[in-house]
Amino acid sequence: MIEGSNNQEALLNSLFLQLKPLLGFFTGHPDVMALIILVAGFVLAILASVLITRVVGRLARRTHVQWDDQLVSALQRPVFWSVLLVGILLAMLPLGLPQSVRDFSVSVVATLLIIFWSGFVLRLFKIVLRVMSRNSKEQSIVRPQTRPLFENLVFIVVLVVSVYLIFRSWDIDMTAWLASAGILGIAIGFAAKDTLANLFSGVFILADAPYNIGNYVVLESGERGKVTHIGIRSTRLLTRDDVEITIPNAIMGNTRIVNESGGPYEKFRIRVKVGVAYGSDIDQVKALLMTIAVSEQQVCTVPEPRVRFRAFGASGLDVELLCWVNNPELRGRVLDALNTTVYKEFNARGIEIPYSKQDVYIKELPEGR
Repeated sequence: MIEGSNNQEALLNSLFLQLKPLLGFFTGHPDVMALIILVAGFVLAILASVLITRVVGRLARRTHVQWDDQLVSALQRPVFWSVLLVGILLAMLPLGLPQSVRDFSVSVVATLLIIFWSGFVLRLFKIVLRVMSRNSKEQSIVRPQTRPLFENLVFIVVLVVSVYLIFRSWDIDMTAWLASAGILGIAIGFAAKDTLANLFSGVFILADAPYNIGNYVVLESGERGKVTHIGIRSTRLLTRDDVEITIPNAIMGNTRIVNESGGPYEKFRIRVKVGVAYGSDIDQVKALLMTIAVSEQQVCTVPEPRVRFRAFGASGLDVELLCWVNNPELRGRVLDALNTTVYKEFNARGIEIPYSKQDVYIKELPEGR
């Protein structure tokens, strides 16, 4: 056996020597002594389980949080089996079994204890991650979207450590295994570098939150759409043509993104550019555009609409109506309604909207015509 197992056996022998004076009457009856130790271990395991359930559980129920109740429930099983398995090992000592049998028993018990306590550690981390994601802030790295990733990482780490400890308990040399695992890890890393890039970019996107589900974003390539899903590997956008675009997170994390739903509020400003002929009453034009904006139900009153006289154009006066809608999704619909109303009202009031004109002058007609 390895040094760790020898230490465990020495500890068991020390405990047995301390218990032996209490069982001096049965020194000549090793079978009876073993049975008494086994029964005592079983009783102590039940008492430990009841102590955790009744006493510690009652204290946990008095708190205003639920995670401590879940922790107590997760702790009951490994404690019960730990006490019972130690009692079984102690009960085997008076029997004078061969060393090989005792070593095998210690390895089996160590394996079972590693399995039980590994399960407890997994449940503990799941409880902690669930609490952290539930109370997460906007910039927190542990959020409901990233929690499955961290749970999987914890599972892998606990699994690797548990396998290593189990191999150690059976006196199996791990050097060759670790070397093979290192080479395999390097090979997998090279083969899945794009996948890993998307994975890490997805974690940073979920943690940094440059955009959220439901936001309207414009990519550097020109695509504009509503974010419908933010995953670990990719982000999905639904365009105004009802076409879904799937973009790897490695690209989303290294490109310029305009979040039209970002800022202090989700409201989006639209611009109605219109030109009026020279000689038009600019005050009348401004008042009419303000009236049109206020009359449109889908235009926000806060911030209030405004009109700006931008420039003296080549063929007219360039005027711009600025107003806000509740979310970017309404941009096209409201812009269509405003343009239609502007065109109708300007025609009704005789306000000319200039457009590019070309006059063709015939200098002279061909001879014979």
